[in-house]
Amino acid sequence: MDELLRMEPDRGVTNVRKLNLKHWRQWFGVEHRCIVPVSTFAEPDPDSQEPGGKVPNAWFGRNESKELMFFAGIHVLQWTSVRKVKDGLTTDGLYGFLTTNPNDIVKPIHGKAMPVLLLTKEETDVWMNAPWEEAQHLAARP
Repeated sequence: MDELLRMEPDRGVTNVRKLNLKHWRQWFGVEHRCIVPVSTFAEPDPDSQEPGGKVPNAWFGRNESKELMFFAGIHVLQWTSVRKVKDGLTTDGLYGFLTTNPNDIVKPIHGKAMPVLLLTKEETDVWMNAPWEEAQHLAARP
């Protein structure tokens, strides 16, 4: 056990981007999928700075009324790792959300990626219930 505690901490990730990596493929079954409800999400706005060098966020929503939408996510219950060296080995429930290429609205602020958004009941049903071969197409569109 001492050897495990000396290993590099596994701080995890929140964004799941490279879906072809073996590490992620093991978690794409319906038993590990989840949806994350959001009304808005933010990305740091590199073209704007507040006094003191703070970079404010650019906020994105589905519409002005902040109608609910969902991130396509994955969750893993009972993941054992060293998240923080001071805590040692812990067992935690973890989740992350999938990202995809940015759409034309997000791209000027964050040109690399944006969350995979599920906007309809049909999309959330596919994400939560369909075989991976069908559900993966939701992650391939901005």
